[in-house]
Amino acid sequence: MSAPLPFVQNVSAVIGSGGLTQAQFDAALEATRPALDALLEQHASGTLPLLALPARRDDIEAMNSIAAHLKKDSSDIVVLGIGGSSLGAKALAQLAFDATPARSTAEPRIHFFENLDPFTYERALSALDLKRTRFLVVSKSGGTAEPLMQANAAKNALEATGGGAYLAQHFAAITEPTDNAVRRFAQSIGAPVIDHETGVGGRFSVLTNVGLVPAMLMGLDVVAIRDGAARVLAPVLENAAPQDVAPALGAAMQVALAEHANAASSIVLAYSDRLERFGLWYRQLWAESLGKGGQGTLPATGIGPVDQHSQLQLYLAGPADKSYTVMSVASAGAGPRVTTDDPALAYLNGKTIGDLMDAEYRATVETLKSNNRPVRTIDVPVLDETAMGALLMHFMLETIIAAHLMGIDPFDQPAVEEGKILARDYLGRM
Repeated sequence: MSAPLPFVQNVSAVIGSGGLTQAQFDAALEATRPALDALLEQHASGTLPLLALPARRDDIEAMNSIAAHLKKDSSDIVVLGIGGSSLGAKALAQLAFDATPARSTAEPRIHFFENLDPFTYERALSALDLKRTRFLVVSKSGGTAEPLMQANAAKNALEATGGGAYLAQHFAAITEPTDNAVRRFAQSIGAPVIDHETGVGGRFSVLTNVGLVPAMLMGLDVVAIRDGAARVLAPVLENAAPQDVAPALGAAMQVALAEHANAASSIVLAYSDRLERFGLWYRQLWAESLGKGGQGTLPATGIGPVDQHSQLQLYLAGPADKSYTVMSVASAGAGPRVTTDDPALAYLNGKTIGDLMDAEYRATVETLKSNNRPVRTIDVPVLDETAMGALLMHFMLETIIAAHLMGIDPFDQPAVEEGKILARDYLGRM
């Protein structure tokens, strides 16, 4: 018997007015059986390496080595990657640094410069103590333009400050074991390189060294992250019925709502600052994996309570074309406790900030339900490495199962590749 999940998923509120009939949901859930059978076979044959990651431990020594190299005599470590090469690591970072993973206070400070904004990056290179700054360059293909531009800019800045003879100490890289530009860059300066998993795409790579090396740099327990992922995968490997597989329930809900209830958007609203970057990671995973052949739903994310003020009006009184996943981390009783003599604030007297957040979470869920909006809840009693690993694996499997239901390949991204080719063409004309 597998260990219990470190979160509780409830999909019962997607049944009823505004959502699905019980028969529609049951049919969608039964349709996940071939997907679950395929996952079981892929695990046995090793044809989907993602499924082997939760049990892996043989790669941890190499990750420790690269982390130690980057941490030696450093005050700041800059992670250079984009999309799947960064978003998962940033989601994990919020376990350590709450809402501001790019501005940790303990050394070494970890920075994620994912977006290619020239002004932000130029200011950062000017502000950092480059003698004590290290750079981790991450690209699966080794040819991603954005981190390559940033890495070379950092190299030039180091050389300009007289650090050209010590470049090997300042860099490390994660890329596929091929002759590619990132590997050549690292080799040219003598910097260490570890191999990106060849069979794991960027947006599915958070449980590889792509996500776990940054996690190590932040002092997180990477074994616990993988253990959490293993808990979600276990029912699949035990050949459990679809109703006992959390990602199958989620996939059935999402796809059936799109098909039968006009749910063109998939909203994830998390009542926790530490799940903000998780939402952005999910957004890429869902959109890039499923937006093909005219299919897919638009993923949108928010953070409660702030986005209940800015978005809930639309959710309740706008078009009934969305499904909702509302997530919470146990907050009742947490945070500062308020005392006040103002009669108008009597309802707050003696309560903690966490009490108010919990009440607002519950109220949002009930309000969505009462307005016939299909709602799934995911409650996380303790948001730690185990829980985050479980959530990451849950949504990766949910996405893969949803792709099976849609009859599409979740692992390619032809439209994105077209844009990359055009960008290179425009650069060539400049």
